[in-house]
Amino acid sequence: MFSKVEVNGDGACDLYEFLKDSQADEEGNRDIAWNFTKFLVDRTGNAVARFGPTTTPEEIGEALGQYL
Repeated sequence: MFSKVEVNGDGACDLYEFLKDSQADEEGNRDIAWNFTKFLVDRTGNAVARFGPTTTPEEIGEALGQYL
């Protein structure tokens, strides 16, 4: 659970491949450009939002309400 994984490129972890395929960034880029990119996944396992590194937990909380 705590081992290093690749998030971009040919060796990218399957989980990150799924998340990136589901949600591109604000500019339409699929790859993760910086640490602390966050994804919101709904109850059925669909990635429904992607947040940049500077997004605060409070900002994510505002989006979270519609998925509870």
